[in-house]
Amino acid sequence: MNDFSLSIRNWYRLNKRDLPWRDTSDAYFIWLSEIIMQQTRIQQGASYYLKFISNYPTVQDLANANERDILNDWQGLGYYSRARNLHYSAKTICEKYNGIFPKTYQEIIELKGIGQYTASAISSFAFGEVKAVVDGNVYRLLSRVFDIEIAIDSTSGKKYFQKLADELINNKHPGEHNQAIMELGSLVCKPANPLCDECPLNDTCLAFSKKNIDQRPVKLKKTKVRNRYFHYFIFKQENKILIEQRTAKDIWQNMFQFPLFESDGKSEDHIQQLWQNQSYQSEVITHILSHQKISAVFHHIDSFPKERNEKWMEIGITEVQDHPLPRLIDKYLNEFSEFF
Repeated sequence: MNDFSLSIRNWYRLNKRDLPWRDTSDAYFIWLSEIIMQQTRIQQGASYYLKFISNYPTVQDLANANERDILNDWQGLGYYSRARNLHYSAKTICEKYNGIFPKTYQEIIELKGIGQYTASAISSFAFGEVKAVVDGNVYRLLSRVFDIEIAIDSTSGKKYFQKLADELINNKHPGEHNQAIMELGSLVCKPANPLCDECPLNDTCLAFSKKNIDQRPVKLKKTKVRNRYFHYFIFKQENKILIEQRTAKDIWQNMFQFPLFESDGKSEDHIQQLWQNQSYQSEVITHILSHQKISAVFHHIDSFPKERNEKWMEIGITEVQDHPLPRLIDKYLNEFSEFF
């Protein structure tokens, strides 16, 4: 087990990427980086991380910020509940811990939006606590090195892999060990076309020797994708436009959008009859989320309706992008700017 940790840590020291959060032991900054990097590419996440530590240099700054400003700064990252949880937990840290980031795994995992992986990462990176991380990269690497047939998305599989990771972690260098195993999984033991010849574990990797790398890790479930059909109505009159805020517990909660009608996608002739005087109707635009496929159409209408929903707000056209918007709408505004 010691050879495993030493091998990956030696590799890490020579090959680790130069990332802006790598050279800090500040738990607040590490927390920001971990939450931002969930479901996000490194190249994209790095710019958001630098923006957040600049705009909110302390946990107190984040706690005192307006949620709308935070959502605006988060725009484009998706999974907006992460930003709301950051804000909520920052307030908790200020109220419960006097603005000092909690130092133990058990305290950290109690913060909203933080699970077992994130609590392990923060506590080991910032405070040297011996807590092994298990993320997608770790699942994949361990399942191949030890040729494990247990499904990683099963209850028994999650327990098995966590136990194995706990046995492998180096007690003297837990943070470096965790960084190393994730980095090796990300850069070398990739999902497709792994760089086995460059791997420091290739002489002990069972899946490599058995030539069944492509069969690991094993998964049971396939996430069912929900299809949704959105019709956005862009009401414009002179230099004004109507928007509304999403308040339901759904995707993009508290973000802003054009007035929306969601259909079942079957018969949509009645949509055309809602407003006959539209000046333009977009093609169907597909927007993919992790568990949802959204088919959206934008209807442009050069007047305000006589009757309005009480949630609709009238603002200047140039003010639209001052509001936190879902990526779908932000992209539409940028790609079809001639309409605005």
